[in-house]
Amino acid sequence: MTNSPALLLTIVQSILPILVTLGFGYFAAYRKDFDAQQAGVLTRLVMLYALPLELLASILSTPRNQVLAAGPVAALILLAMIGGYGLIFAILRGLLKRRLGEAALIAMTITGPSVPFIGIPVLGQIFGPASSVPISIASLAMNLVQLPITLILMGHDRGTRHRVETAGEARNELRELLGHLMHSCREPVVWVPMMALVLVSAGAFLPQFLKGSLQLLGRTTGGAALFASGVVLFTRQVKFSSLVGVIVSVRNIIIPGIIYVLARLWHLPLPALQESVLTMAIPSASINVILAMRYHVLEREIASVLFFGTLSSIFTMAFFIWLTGA
Repeated sequence: MTNSPALLLTIVQSILPILVTLGFGYFAAYRKDFDAQQAGVLTRLVMLYALPLELLASILSTPRNQVLAAGPVAALILLAMIGGYGLIFAILRGLLKRRLGEAALIAMTITGPSVPFIGIPVLGQIFGPASSVPISIASLAMNLVQLPITLILMGHDRGTRHRVETAGEARNELRELLGHLMHSCREPVVWVPMMALVLVSAGAFLPQFLKGSLQLLGRTTGGAALFASGVVLFTRQVKFSSLVGVIVSVRNIIIPGIIYVLARLWHLPLPALQESVLTMAIPSASINVILAMRYHVLEREIASVLFFGTLSSIFTMAFFIWLTGA
C-alpha cells in the first residue's frame, strides 16, 4: 500500500485531462464558439496530420527490440478487436435480430477503443514511447478491418446500393470491400505507422532534431481530438438507457477483463499484459458518433456511449491500471 499515493497520482494525471478537455469542447459548443462542422475540421487535422506525425515520431523513437517483441500484444489486440467484432455482430444479428447497420455500428462501438485520441495521452503517460506500438496496432485494426466492413454493412442497410442477383451482388460486395481497403491504405493514419514499423524493424532511428520538429504538431493530437469530441457531444442530447449501459459495460469492463484473463493463462510477460489490457480498457472511439450521424443510426445512443463511457473510464481504467500494476 506504500505505492497507493503514487498510483492515485498517475491515474489522475492520465485520465482527468481527458474529461477536462471534453468539458472544454462541450462548453465551447454551448457558447456557440464551435459547431459540429468546425469539430469535423479539427478531426480532419488530427487524422491527416497530427496523429500520423505523432505515431511516426513515437514509433521511430521506440527501441527495435520492443517493436520486434510486440507479437503477443498484437495477437491480443487483434483477437479483441477483430474476433470480438465478428462475435458480437453475429450475436446481434443472429440472436437479437438487430438491423444490419445497427449490429455493425454497435459491434464497432464495443470493440473499437479510442486509441488514436485517448490512447496518446493515457498510454503515453504510462508507457512512454513504447505506447506507440499498441496504439499503431489498434489503429490499423480499426482502419483496415473494422471501419471498411462497418461502412459497407451500414451502406447496405441504408439501401444505397442496388440489389442484383446473388452472384453479381457477391462480386459487388467484394469490389466495394476492396475499394474501402484501398481507400483506407491511402490514409496517412494507416500507411505512416506501417512505414514506421518497417523502418524501425530494419534498424532505422529518428534524429533528435527531427523528432522535435514532428512532435510540434503531433502533440496536439489528443487535445484537439478530445476537444472536437466534446463539441460533438453537445450537438446530441445524451441520455442513459439499458442499451447504453450494456455497451459501456462490455466496452470498458468485460473486454479488457477477458484480455487480462487470456494474458494470464498464456503467461505473457508483464509489459505485454499491461499494454494489451490497458489498450482495450480505453473507452469507445468518437468515430462511431460520426458514423451514427452520417447514416442516422442510433445517433443519441452512440453519443451517449461516448459520454458515459468516457466519464466512467476514470474509474474503470483506474481499476485496470491498479490490477495490472502499470
